[in-house]
Amino acid sequence: MLPKYKRILLKLSGESLMGDKSFGFDTRVLSQYAQDIKSITELGVQVAVVIGGGNIYRGMNEAETGIERAHGDYMGMLATVINGMALQAALEKIGVYTRLQSAIKMEQIAEPYIRRRSIRHLEKGRVVIFGAGTGNPYFTTDTAGSLRAIEIKADVIMKGTRVDGIYTADPEKDPTATKYGIITYQECITQKLNVMDMTAFTLCMENSLPIVVFDMNKPGNLRRVATGEKVGTLVRG
Repeated sequence: MLPKYKRILLKLSGESLMGDKSFGFDTRVLSQYAQDIKSITELGVQVAVVIGGGNIYRGMNEAETGIERAHGDYMGMLATVINGMALQAALEKIGVYTRLQSAIKMEQIAEPYIRRRSIRHLEKGRVVIFGAGTGNPYFTTDTAGSLRAIEIKADVIMKGTRVDGIYTADPEKDPTATKYGIITYQECITQKLNVMDMTAFTLCMENSLPIVVFDMNKPGNLRRVATGEKVGTLVRG
């Protein structure tokens, strides 16, 4: 079966790694994600990954914690590196070659982010995990995902979530919500559908980078999306 996309950026939330836990990792979730990623690398798809850090640290209200925003954001970036290491371990355990690149220098555990090097790794069939967000505070990992996808010339961003696409309303709260199959960037903005934060979303729109939102927790879904099956919601121009 031929893949629809040659090179993808997979955006995962840190919270998804928790599974049913309230903090940290669920090894079953990590294992399933690793198997799904392996299944598409075997089709010849080049895979880059950006993971959030919400299972370890979420930027908290400065008034409540006394931690200023920039300082808290750096703490969150370090959490994404820990998640990147966990996914790297899960992938290498099943024989997938990976490289972890960090936007904040920490040579003992990760390569520094170098765009040309990351593209070379992808061309050699390695999975590249981008850690530490953009390396700058005030930017989310959604923005890091959009930025890295554009830099490496990915064909699509695949945003793995807990829901199976974009709905007219939150399906977990509104049982009458209906799912979109395909929707435009402009429709998402007009209808105030929170696909990503606005900085990340605008980057995708300005660079005509399609986004697929799908349920990553259903085994095999990533492969279905990669081969062009109608899974989730496609956002395009």
